[in-house]
Parts: sequence; C-alpha cells; structure tokens
Amino acid sequence: MSTNTKECLLKFLTSAKPYLAVIFLQIGYAGSAIIAKTALNNGMSHYTFAVYRNVIAVVVFAPCAALLERKIRPKMTLSIFWKIMLLGLLEPVIDQNLYYVGMKYTTATFATAMCNVLPAITFLLAWILRLENVNIWKMPSQAKIVGTIVTLGGATIMSLVGGPTIGLPWTKQHHNVATTTSSTSPTELNPVKGALFIVAGCFCWACFYNLQAITLKKYPAGLSLTSLICVAGALQGTALTLVVQRGNSGIWSLHWGSSKFFASLYCGIVNSGIGYYVSGLIMNVKGPVFVTAFNPLGMVIVAILGSFILSEQLNLGRVVGAAVIVIGLYLVIWGTSKDDQKSSKNLSTTEDGEPVDKELTETKSSNQTVIGDESV
Repeated sequence: MSTNTKECLLKFLTSAKPYLAVIFLQIGYAGSAIIAKTALNNGMSHYTFAVYRNVIAVVVFAPCAALLERKIRPKMTLSIFWKIMLLGLLEPVIDQNLYYVGMKYTTATFATAMCNVLPAITFLLAWILRLENVNIWKMPSQAKIVGTIVTLGGATIMSLVGGPTIGLPWTKQHHNVATTTSSTSPTELNPVKGALFIVAGCFCWACFYNLQAITLKKYPAGLSLTSLICVAGALQGTALTLVVQRGNSGIWSLHWGSSKFFASLYCGIVNSGIGYYVSGLIMNVKGPVFVTAFNPLGMVIVAILGSFILSEQLNLGRVVGAAVIVIGLYLVIWGTSKDDQKSSKNLSTTEDGEPVDKELTETKSSNQTVIGDESV
C-alpha cells in the first residue's frame, strides 16, 4: 500500500470517527426503551430506576476515570462544581423521571417517537447560546436547518402514518400473532399526558447537552465529568425519592437476575456511562446539535431490529418515514461537513506555528486606514 493511500485511509478514518460513534450510540440506545418499559411494567419505580442506573454508572466508570485521567484532570472550581450539580439535576434526575413517567402513560414506541423533538430543541438552544455556527444566508446552515426539520417530519410519519403492511419473508410466519404484549392496560394509557411529560424531559435533555458542551471547555476530562455527573444525579435523585416516596421502602428492592436489575445495569452502563462520555467526545468535534441530529435514527434501528428479532410487521408509513429521516440526516451531515471545511480553510499558521483565523486577519487589515506612510 502506497504512502498516499495510507494517508487518505487514515484521513478518512479520522473524519469518520464521529459518525461511527454517534451511530453506535444510537444502536445502544435502541434497546433501552423496550428494556426500561419492561422493568416499569413489572412494577419498578421510575424514581429508584433513575437512581440505580446512575449508581451503576459511577461504579463502572469512576475507577477508570481515577486511573486514566489522574494527570489531566483539572482542578475543581466553584463554577465547574455548580455546572456539574446542574448537569446532574437536568438529565439524570429531571429528564429521566419525566421520560419514564411519560413512558408509563404511553408505550415504548410512542416514547421513542416523541424524543425526536430533541434535535430541534437542541438546535434552537445551541443557536441562542452561539454553540452552533448558523448563518441563514449560507447554504450549509440552510441545509442543517432544513435537515433538522426533515428528520422531525420523518419521525412524525413513522409514528402517525400507518399504511399497508409490508410482508417480509422473516415476519410472515408471525402475521397472526397478537400484538398486545404490553402489560399496561388501555385504560391506563394517556398519550396526551405522556407526550407532555416526554417533551418537558426532552427540553431538560437539550439543556443538558448544551451545558455539557460548555462545561467540557473548562473541564475536558470526559470520564471524570461523566462520573461526577452520575454521582450528582444519584445523590439528588436519592434525595428526591426519599422526599416523594417517603415511607415506601419497598420500591428500593432489586433482585439479582430480575428484569429490574438488568434494566438498571443496561441503562446505567450504556445510557448514563457510555452515553454521556461518548456524547462529550463527539461534542468536542462536532457540537451538541450533531449528536442529537442522529436521534431519529434510533426509530429506524428499532424498526429494523424489531422485524428481525421480534418479527414485528413493517408498514408503508414506517418505511417512508425511515427514508425521509435518512434524507434529513444527509442534509445535516452535508451542512456540518461544509462548515468544518470552511473552518479549516480559515485557519493558517504564523511563523511560530500558531493558528490564525484568516477572516479575522482580513477584517483587521481592512479596518486599517493608511495615511501617508503610517496606518491608524
């Protein structure tokens, strides 16, 4: 293999890392809704569920952070401390409890579909906080805006539009199997109330992503930040549970090998631990909007895996919605890549090797007025 080929391959792999990471993250999230719904249907309290998953994340990731980041961990300041406490409140406590309450009033599929409002909320907050470069007169920014709207439209089509069933070879034998597998009775379902809880949770989740991106600039030790967020979430969640569920000690029971234990273990490691850490790594390169832009991909993954593993029937609405989501994601990715190319072109180096923004240099030069042989 020639040197040029190796360099091109290495460059491709480096640029592809954020995309591969966010796709694998969505694959990990795909099973969490079904697993969590099963545990909640089996009587697990959403308060203790949120506490246990953060405790498990701390147990797994805190030792790794202590070993791997002992030399690069910044000093704790009051500003960083309050940001970590707020991060621990926003997602590990408020968002998780609101999401699980909303799921109890609806279904796992409906909850997953409603979470697709997250990219739009994150985009608006990042735009307001200037974490996302947006110029509505430029094509890349227009592509990101349109792409976000299109992904939301595709998710809506998947959730609300039915259509004829597509008979796949591996699902035909289960065509007559009843679909009422949930232990939640129809009289307990309240889609409107559930949707309100989930949307409120998504707003807190969007705030969490943007605040995490801001905090990582001052506290770049990702594993340590993940562990501290989970510690803060576990402590605040425990306090909330003791106040709201005082005198109800039975909700803390957790039996080895039960669905409750497995759900806490899976969501603790995948959602809280790996999710926070990998999202932070991607944010450092692409920003918070890029992470959430792939959220609708979770619905596509669930639909595909469900047809293979659970032999669920696919209808035309899901297929069309999945296609629309793919188009929207392509627009977001294209706009992001163009912005990255523009940013890299605007950077040059000085004689000492320090990066300089070309646009800033040109602006300063144009603002100088030359009088005679002097510039003012």
